[in-house]
Amino acid sequence: MRALVTGAGRGIGADISRELARAGWHVTVTGRTAEQVQAVADELGGAAVVGDVSRRGDVERMIAAAEPLDLLVANAGISHWEESWETDPDEWWHVFEVNVLGAYLTCRLALPGMVERGGGRIVITGSGASYLPGSTSSAYAASKAAVGRFGEVLAKQAAPHDVKVFVISPGLVRSAMTEGQFPDDAPWTPPELAPRLVRELASGRFDALAGRYLHAEHDPPDELEGRIEQILADDLNAIRLRR
Repeated sequence: MRALVTGAGRGIGADISRELARAGWHVTVTGRTAEQVQAVADELGGAAVVGDVSRRGDVERMIAAAEPLDLLVANAGISHWEESWETDPDEWWHVFEVNVLGAYLTCRLALPGMVERGGGRIVITGSGASYLPGSTSSAYAASKAAVGRFGEVLAKQAAPHDVKVFVISPGLVRSAMTEGQFPDDAPWTPPELAPRLVRELASGRFDALAGRYLHAEHDPPDELEGRIEQILADDLNAIRLRR
């Protein structure tokens, strides 16, 4: 079993890579910082590819190194903590280049191989910022809303080829991205929950929920299994406008 995890040099991506490796996966670790990516890959006995998911050539190298690919975890993402509308437009847009274009490129370039081999799974890292009130970053929140809808639509497009696509939220996890942005008494999510959820999705246990948005803390696997029929019947775990 072979997996590619983007944004895996540190934080959530590194922890997801470790969880998959413990479950027997060969993991290709990618990120922009060579020392971090190589250190994680060496720890896991996996492969390392340095690159930027917003650049097609870099993503092509990532996919080539990981093939034949059974699982893609499109986790790479950045934020920009804006003070006001005076944020530099290029900095604001760069969040979309990494979070949205990066997710699209990795999925777009991984899918042909999965389709040719008769199936695969994709997990895209979304965020509660896509729908929860109170976000302080318009770029991050809007980009994650886009990622959520992208993942749902892609799941429908890929379903005839037996490729299952999921969007997950890791919750509010302490990381370099969140450091100093939230108070100590914020509702922090235990860091082990997102890796555990990805491992369960990779197993095929929740293929019926492809296209759904799953939260690492609010959708624990054992509880989630008992809710599958209700989620599908009531169209839950998806971004919707309720009137």
